[in-house]
Amino acid sequence: MSNSTEASLQQQVSMKNSDKIKALPPLMPNAALRWDVVSRLLPEALGDVIEIGCGQGAAAVRLALRADRFVALEPDPRSFAVAKSRIGNLGTVHNMSSTDLPDGERFDTLCAFEVLEHIEDDRAALIDWVSRLRSGGRIVLSVPAHPDRFSHADEVAGHFRRYDRTDMTALFEEAGLQNIEIVHYGFPSGYLLEAARNHLARRHLAGEAREMNIAQRTASSGRMFQPGGSASRLMLSALTVPMIWVQRVFPDRGIGMIAMARVPE
Repeated sequence: MSNSTEASLQQQVSMKNSDKIKALPPLMPNAALRWDVVSRLLPEALGDVIEIGCGQGAAAVRLALRADRFVALEPDPRSFAVAKSRIGNLGTVHNMSSTDLPDGERFDTLCAFEVLEHIEDDRAALIDWVSRLRSGGRIVLSVPAHPDRFSHADEVAGHFRRYDRTDMTALFEEAGLQNIEIVHYGFPSGYLLEAARNHLARRHLAGEAREMNIAQRTASSGRMFQPGGSASRLMLSALTVPMIWVQRVFPDRGIGMIAMARVPE
């Protein structure tokens, strides 16, 4: 994701939704590293798109700009309210989970970023998601990588697990997917970001998070570490650009994975 790419997206925002969206929502550094990979893996035209667990909608706006029709789902009421405001008339946002979708609704592209690790029965969830896609449809997920790195930050976020390539490939194959492609992201800066999150998570586990169950931690995870005022957003943007260029040299290393596959024709 270069500055020119973001500028191009901002132009599209202005053209498609000048009344309700004035600027692209900011991405925190880890989300920016993730979006850089996703944006290059996905084509410009995505057809009908659904995003499962859109959080506060920063990636959702960017996806909606490539979609013929865009639907986002977010079960946490507070994150849903922010996402709905950000997406405006670029698409539709529902305060619900994928199990609440009408049975017959189908899409060309399904995205779920940092969602699967929050679900205890990830295999059943993936099979359900795949059933929402049309023949030849595309699914793209992001998950935290390396099971041996499971840490305080994972606990606070409500994660059940982290994944490796073998895990993701097996899950995708069991769900009947093909043309599987897996790319890592976040090397080397993601490790520093993760260390900072772990430091904060240790304190959080000693306080508020200690009284929260997995569902409550999952709901709050999308609201954590969000950018503040305009000055901090500009500083984050400036810091993120060199991180992105470095990670592109190391597509097989990093703290997270992007996995993409297709439903057979």
